[in-house]
Amino acid sequence: MFNRLRILLIIPVCLLLSGCAQSNYTWGWHVVSPFDDRGLTNLKFLINGVFSTISVALVSITFSVILGLIFALPALSSNRVLALLSRIYVEFFRAVPMLVLILWVYYGVPVLTGLQLSVFFAGVIALALCDSAFEAEIFRAGLQSVEAGQREAADALGLSYVDKLRFIILPQAIRRVLPPLGNQFVYMLKASSLLSVIGYSELTRRANELVVVEYRPLEIYSLLVMEYLVLILIASWGVRKLEQRLARSDRSAAKI
Repeated sequence: MFNRLRILLIIPVCLLLSGCAQSNYTWGWHVVSPFDDRGLTNLKFLINGVFSTISVALVSITFSVILGLIFALPALSSNRVLALLSRIYVEFFRAVPMLVLILWVYYGVPVLTGLQLSVFFAGVIALALCDSAFEAEIFRAGLQSVEAGQREAADALGLSYVDKLRFIILPQAIRRVLPPLGNQFVYMLKASSLLSVIGYSELTRRANELVVVEYRPLEIYSLLVMEYLVLILIASWGVRKLEQRLARSDRSAAKI
């Protein structure tokens, strides 16, 4: 993994350095240099935002998966009202831009409900609502991919609707949707940068604050790009490993 990560990082670093060499801009890399006391302090300040980025992404994806599954089930119902409500939910939150919903939840929910939301929870609610619409479509496709023969066998056994979902359909569907759910987590890591507009102290917010202090936007944002690159590459590597493991498991099961 680390060898691939180094290779993938070398390419953008080389492009960045070559661009620096050809530019007339006076670079001030000392503001983010680990060999400079001031730069080391700035580096620690930026890197400390990694935990905030990962935590808000994990919590948001957890809630969005739960909501996605809840609204995916009515979409497959024979009840037209439930199916229509599910479709309205999905289409609404897919249509609203994530940044707009973040601003509305942070400023609008306290006015309408009287509840004072922290920046973290306002961001989690907005991210989870937006992403849950896509999760619902992922789950719907996964549930529909389960063969009709599986449902017929469950009916022949006399299983109730809940038991049929619990023991027959959901285990197979969840196994099939795990890779796209992993990709949604990667997307959520990047989308968390939008929370900087409401003051959540993640990577992008910390970079913005440091730019105001140091007046070196290009150097700081270049480092921010590298931070996100490393974070996304690690998450993508985990998703690929999961896909490979599931593929090996399926091949082993097919041989039995």
